[in-house]
Amino acid sequence: MKKTTITGLLAFALGGASMAQGTLAPAPQPATKAGDAWTYRTTKEIGTNGWTQTRDEFTVTRVTSTSIYYTSHEAGSSQPARDVVGGVDWSRVRNVNGKEIVVNQPMAFPLTAGKTWTIEYREDHPNKVHRFEEWKSTYTVVGMEKVTVPAGTFDAIKVEAEGHWRAELEPSNTVVQGAQSTAGATSMQTEARKVEAEPVEGRTYKALWYVPAQRRWVKSVEEYYGGNGVRNERYTSELESSKLVE
Repeated sequence: MKKTTITGLLAFALGGASMAQGTLAPAPQPATKAGDAWTYRTTKEIGTNGWTQTRDEFTVTRVTSTSIYYTSHEAGSSQPARDVVGGVDWSRVRNVNGKEIVVNQPMAFPLTAGKTWTIEYREDHPNKVHRFEEWKSTYTVVGMEKVTVPAGTFDAIKVEAEGHWRAELEPSNTVVQGAQSTAGATSMQTEARKVEAEPVEGRTYKALWYVPAQRRWVKSVEEYYGGNGVRNERYTSELESSKLVE
């Protein structure tokens, strides 16, 4: 097993892909292998609560013609690793309305400049707040871009996705009680609040920088915006190191 912590990697060493500075040659599906591993520094920014940072480890345990099986584990955590399965293009699938569907497809091989694809789905009663949620994202291969992460500086293939989400609030009734004190007396106040089935919506933005020689992306960003155009969440992952099987 070869350990790779690369600075200034400029060549594609996988699948015969080649690259000149600023020029994107078609990038085929990488030869991901059991034992391949990556460690990322992940930064989470939620609302006005500041940010948190973790180191997350991903290790491939099995590769089939259709799927990649891998473990996900937070470095230093006492919790066991999670076993996860995704597509050979690192797409994510999950059960939506009783059917397994793709909810995120960061890449669609071969990657060529200008290539686009769309992921769209609706989920009924995804949580206690929303009656339904609809998600649509269109991905585009932008081209080559230099990116610097803790593992080094890379010429990477940049993929961007802009999207839109729409939901409807689950109708509900709540009762709020409180005590009010005046001179010599305390009284209880009760207020009934009704939530109507109102529509809400917002936007999403995603980007990743994929390096074929690393068999995965070296950086990714996901942002979620509310209907007022204000960003509510941002997640950034940057490669720290990798161990790739020869």
